[in-house]
Amino acid sequence: MRSATINRITKETQVRGALKIEGKARYEISTGVRFLDHMLELFAKHGGFDLTLIARGDLDVDQHHTVEDAGIVLGQLFSQALGDRKGINRAGYFVLPMDETLAVAAVDLGGRPYLVYEDKVKTRLVGDLQAELLEDFFHGFTTHAGANLHAKIMHGRSNHHKVEAIFKCFARAMKFACSKDARLKDQLPSTKGLL
Repeated sequence: MRSATINRITKETQVRGALKIEGKARYEISTGVRFLDHMLELFAKHGGFDLTLIARGDLDVDQHHTVEDAGIVLGQLFSQALGDRKGINRAGYFVLPMDETLAVAAVDLGGRPYLVYEDKVKTRLVGDLQAELLEDFFHGFTTHAGANLHAKIMHGRSNHHKVEAIFKCFARAMKFACSKDARLKDQLPSTKGLL
């Protein structure tokens, strides 16, 4: 079973995380930002991952450090749990309708960090989360997971639905990208022979 644990401590945050890729969609999430908790809970549920992410940050200053560091730890967890990445599908995508909203996410776990993110959120807050920090969350994830992620809202009205649809797509894309192909179990998913 591919799993990882991370304990990241800085002067701004303390984040403890654990991940099982072949999980049963169990989660324990507490970041101090309830809407982010909700998004990480549904990420675990829709990806089938077991995920623990407990963050204590300087929320009296701002949400930025906590949200970004949560993304960093999530990326580190996946990087560690995937190990040498032999036999994984490497890439995955998902398109999801959520009522009036349509989202798409595509991920490549090939070791080259890159983020293209467009959520079309038009408010400062979604729930209690500062919406502009979502891009920082995903940037932290991609940098530390060695992932290329494109996440985009095609259209939608509800800002809640836009963010939730992106996280559900992200979960499903990651589920497939992390999954193994038994025929290629001893091979890196690259013609270069290196990720």
